Amino acid sequence: MSDFDRNAARWGQGYARAGRAEIDQGLRSYMLGVYNNMVIGLALTGLVAFGANMLAVTTDPSRAVVRVGHIMLTPIGQALYLSPLKWVVMLAPLAFVFFFSFRLNQMAADTARNVFYAFAAFMGLSLSTILLIYTGTSIAAAFFETAAAFGALSLYGYTTKRDLSPIGSFLIMGVFGIIIASLVNLIFVHSSAFQFGIAILTVLIFAGLTAWDTQAIKEMYYESDGYEVATKKSVNGALMLYLDFINIFQSLLYLTGSRNN
Repeated sequence: MSDFDRNAARWGQGYARAGRAEIDQGLRSYMLGVYNNMVIGLALTGLVAFGANMLAVTTDPSRAVVRVGHIMLTPIGQALYLSPLKWVVMLAPLAFVFFFSFRLNQMAADTARNVFYAFAAFMGLSLSTILLIYTGTSIAAAFFETAAAFGALSLYGYTTKRDLSPIGSFLIMGVFGIIIASLVNLIFVHSSAFQFGIAILTVLIFAGLTAWDTQAIKEMYYESDGYEVATKKSVNGALMLYLDFINIFQSLLYLTGSRNN
């Protein structure tokens, strides 16, 4: 009887370990899906930004319709960066975020993924202006610096046992503060020093959000989720981390980037 009891205990422990292993495997697959969607989104953003820049800028004076400093713009460049269409290009990503946030629950999983990819493409169109302002070397340096910092912060958020939820509300308040301060500076102050300070705060706040979002995305996982629910959670998580990455990248580029002469 004693032997039976010990065997039963071992069998129970084995079952618990197997169940834990299944959950861990499911969680890894889920997080891998989040990161894959995010990376594809970033790749789309980069490709669209470079493609738009190639169509918008020319070195052939016969193809140029207007100059901005030493940069010659094609008709496409004039439409994207100098005409009223520039406001559509600038605001379209924000519209996508609001649309995605309000309609996610009503979307099919594959539709949600496609909307995210469309958003990433429009973000690339919007970010193509940085190729007019900064050198390619400084853009590449800011990207790799962001990737290294993002990877470390996300890994911390995934592995830490500390509950990061208490800092979340402060970070979100910080985001709203940055938005308000940026609008005030853009409309009224026009101070480069003020903008420099905003950029530093943006890096710090979105660094914290990267760890916090990663932990929150991890905690969204449930083993019982079906394909539709799990995929929509994965896409939503990818959007959260994508926005963290883009905001850190833009702010680091502003702080460290070398401008085109």
